[in-house]
Amino acid sequence: MKKNVGGIDRVLRIVVGLVLMGLAASGQIGHWGWLGAIVLATGVFSFCGAYTLLGLNTCPMKSSEKDS
Repeated sequence: MKKNVGGIDRVLRIVVGLVLMGLAASGQIGHWGWLGAIVLATGVFSFCGAYTLLGLNTCPMKSSEKDS
């Protein structure tokens, strides 16, 4: 899997995933809040399948890729 989630996008995914799971665990929102685990995983692994399908990438280019 090639990384396609980077920077602020990654941080936001981790935070939102944790918040959703916390709210679901405390009963403040329904069971759908456990979908935050998917959001959290995309942030932790820096990979989003939807981004691949849509051709998006928020990772900065590495210096070796810029030279090519």
